[in-house]
Amino acid sequence: MYLKPWLILLLASLFIGLLTSIISLFVGLTELNAFILFIVVSLVAAIVVGISFKLFFSDELKNILNSLEILKDSNIDIREVNPFRALQVAGKELSVYARVKEKEIEDLREMARFRREFLADVSHELKTPIFAAQGFIHTLLDGAADDETVRKRFLKKAAKSLDGLDMLVQDLLSLSQIETGQKTLQIGQFNLWELIIEMMDQFEDKAEKKSIKLYFLPDKTDKVIISADEKLIYQVVSNLLSNAIKYTQEKGEITVGYETGNYNVRIFVKDNGAGISKEHLNRIFERFYRVEKSRSREREKGGTGLGLAIVKHILEAHNSKIQVRSTPGKGSEFFFHLPLTK
Repeated sequence: MYLKPWLILLLASLFIGLLTSIISLFVGLTELNAFILFIVVSLVAAIVVGISFKLFFSDELKNILNSLEILKDSNIDIREVNPFRALQVAGKELSVYARVKEKEIEDLREMARFRREFLADVSHELKTPIFAAQGFIHTLLDGAADDETVRKRFLKKAAKSLDGLDMLVQDLLSLSQIETGQKTLQIGQFNLWELIIEMMDQFEDKAEKKSIKLYFLPDKTDKVIISADEKLIYQVVSNLLSNAIKYTQEKGEITVGYETGNYNVRIFVKDNGAGISKEHLNRIFERFYRVEKSRSREREKGGTGLGLAIVKHILEAHNSKIQVRSTPGKGSEFFFHLPLTK
């Protein structure tokens, strides 16, 4: 419970008047004169203290509260706030505001760091195929084009480098559109079973080149209707399956499947590859993040380093989340959930 400002002012004035009158008794004034002095000093003290409080404390405090109200869009009614209570309110509000701003500054620093790393990664990824294509073309211009065999071989290599560059640019554009909301979801109903069957056929040759066995582990039914953007979900499972083939050793095994529940379906891609250590699991969905710095670059394996980042953002746009379980030396399982259509 807080005292009213006028009550505090009255008590302070009476205290000053009483103290003055007591001192006057010791210096020889009569009780009547001391009482008159008490009344006069109390009134003068009330006026002086009141005006001083108004000029140097109350108005300034209300200005502070008013500024806080503007800064944090709070609902402080400065006309109703007890000035002494306002000191506590202002202190708490300033403390909260400082913490919020500190968090915002930290977020800005993190964003700046991320931006620097992203620009460095993009520059590196763009530079490699451009320099490779440049080298092949300049070699041809310097005379190697006269040899038909060399010309054809170098043109193929230059084309492969430019195809990789185009793939990188397309992935960057796709990722940017998803993040900024420019790519709107085309939600519809489709059969998940048919989507995975089509995808298994697409990746069969790629898996056979490494003698990898592909398994499809469907639920009991071959008709699982889900509600999502079919093209984007196809891209999600395609990226996961492509990564699984990329990082599974020869003669390995990969299982793609789903498990239906009452309201949703769990879709997974599981391999028995090298696995991912725990310290990397939270970062593998970042753009261009490398689990092993010494490992050959994604582009040498036919990727851009953006696949898992695209997966993450597509699923977040579907109010879902990509998850991973992995044990080094035993393999990894990537999975997510989507709503079933009854």
